[in-house]
Amino acid sequence: MRSACLAVAIALGALAVPAAAADGPGLSVPEQQMRSALHCTGDLASSPRAPVLLVHGTASSGAESWGWTYMRGLPLDGHSACTIDLPARAMDDIQRSAEYVVGAVRYMSSVAGRRIDVVGHSQGGVEPLWALKWWPDLRDRVDDYVGIGTGGHGLAYLDALCRPGTLCPPAFWQLRASSRFLAALRAGGMTPAPVSYTSVISATDEVATPEVGPDPVGVIPGATNVYVQDLCPGRVVDHIAEVYDAAAYAIVLDALDHPGTARLARIERGVCSRLVMPGVDRRSMAAELAVAGAGLARGAVGAREVREEPAPAAYVR
Repeated sequence: MRSACLAVAIALGALAVPAAAADGPGLSVPEQQMRSALHCTGDLASSPRAPVLLVHGTASSGAESWGWTYMRGLPLDGHSACTIDLPARAMDDIQRSAEYVVGAVRYMSSVAGRRIDVVGHSQGGVEPLWALKWWPDLRDRVDDYVGIGTGGHGLAYLDALCRPGTLCPPAFWQLRASSRFLAALRAGGMTPAPVSYTSVISATDEVATPEVGPDPVGVIPGATNVYVQDLCPGRVVDHIAEVYDAAAYAIVLDALDHPGTARLARIERGVCSRLVMPGVDRRSMAAELAVAGAGLARGAVGAREVREEPAPAAYVR
């Protein structure tokens, strides 16, 4: 079904808004290259609820993060959905990866004839924030943004890993707490209107660890920041589990299915008794996690490494 939907998507490409005529910087990535990275299920134009763009995290892929989770669960709630495969498994320059998100949002909203929603996990929540900041036309194309295990404050341990003169993947340099990239993302605000912004955070996330202090990693300034543990006290949800956990998914759906951001008061607490979200097959779950883990290892080992952070794009400077 996924390949058939992609074929339809390509055939309808004439309906997309040309990048050169859109509001914001020109795109360096060819439109067809971005289109071929988009994989959809369901009818974007006729699904009962808004289509959802799913953006994967560092060293992953659309299928490994979302193919067995949200791409199965969202249609049960009436959403069509698309995944985007970011270049180099999201290990390269995030500024370039964000262009894929720009192209996907423009295409999906044009085909659907309405605003879409965007959900990103880990680094996959950073690209949409960057895209919404620097391409103003997207703000009228996106209704809800939801970041899962995503933050705008960077990862302090990457500052220790990627020091001047050392070799690190470009995305690692940009995700450091001290990076120029994140400073540019934060400058002037990260959440331009009229998009509704929700950040789903787990207190037991070992990667985007919520640190004590004024700038917890998972918090997105200007967003409604919701802890899974506020819904289900004592629940343990690690970074990978955030993409299939039933409670995290319930928070995401509440944001997508209501005007504005997520509100815990609307969510039935019975979800706390369930481990996995709807659509996930627990019989094949171990195999899916093994495939995802192997993909993460391949992405990390095979990543291009550089000795300094990529230069800010011309539109930033």
